[in-house]
Amino acid sequence: MFFASDNSGPVAPEIMAALAEANRGYAMAYGNDETTARAQSRLREVFEAPDAVVHFVITGTAANSLALATLANPWDAIFCHRDAHIMMSEANAPEFYSNGAKLVGVDGPSGKIDAVALHAAMMNFESGGVKDVQRGPVSLTQVTDLGGVYNLEEIRAVTKVAKSFDAPCHLDGARFANALVALGCTPAEMTWKSGIDAVSFGGTKNGLMGVEAVIFFDPARSRQFQLRRMRGAHLLSKNRFLAAQMLAYLQDDLWLDLARKSNAAAARLERAVKGLPGAEIYHQRDANMIFAGWTRQGHINARKAGAAYYLAHNATLEGQPDEIVGARLVCNWATTDDDIASFVAAAHTNAT
Repeated sequence: MFFASDNSGPVAPEIMAALAEANRGYAMAYGNDETTARAQSRLREVFEAPDAVVHFVITGTAANSLALATLANPWDAIFCHRDAHIMMSEANAPEFYSNGAKLVGVDGPSGKIDAVALHAAMMNFESGGVKDVQRGPVSLTQVTDLGGVYNLEEIRAVTKVAKSFDAPCHLDGARFANALVALGCTPAEMTWKSGIDAVSFGGTKNGLMGVEAVIFFDPARSRQFQLRRMRGAHLLSKNRFLAAQMLAYLQDDLWLDLARKSNAAAARLERAVKGLPGAEIYHQRDANMIFAGWTRQGHINARKAGAAYYLAHNATLEGQPDEIVGARLVCNWATTDDDIASFVAAAHTNAT
């Protein structure tokens, strides 16, 4: 009954086997090894981008922050959704790693930037004066932090606005695979073919032990990113262990299979949650995250039974038992029908 985060799920066995294999013998350090070269080449194939540059880091925050620092000047504004992970959950890391670039929140439904709102926000920043904050990159989150998935038309609408201001576009793809299988498109269609310049390609939330790839479709960005990664203490000496995970992840479409499992589990969980007393669904579920509410007593019962998940911001278990309290539930590739059934059964009971 663990629905706190897909981050907390187990590592897929294929990944553990790949790590054990990578541990045999010796390899050159700092990414100068054969496994890293193979993983980089494989990602170029997956994205249909033979000239792209690929670099690995161990956390999503490092991927987002270093990518945006490479795209932004310290005097720039970085535009993102007001509920985006980089805005709310990374302790201003993008501002830190960019040496001061300003995060600017933009409105839109389900965590998706509205193109009209983005245009208005970017118009607020005049780029001519030396005293002004300059317009910088736009960052989209896919899957969003409210569980939404941009369709291709929505991505293109946002990137079209950005390009009209000559602003580069970054995609925070911590749940890239979940979004991709939900849309049924190709990685190229969801990124560079839709105007995306750089991607944080996540794996940790989808069965990897810990690796994220930063992909720049313009190879001219590579050198600066490498320097920023080194200066930011995110160049791993035993980089082959990151690359080995990524190679196994992409082998035989494992990454897509894992994402399909977590999305399907979330669909089953959503159907079950709708039957809870007082149940409300707050956002459309497009992938593997559910935002829902049900009675406080149901939450109390579920917690007593051992369920783990996050309540909505500022929500508590103190108060009237029949009051509706919101929560976020996230499924991962290993979520089972028994997990779902046990959780719903616990939340249904009237026992105190």
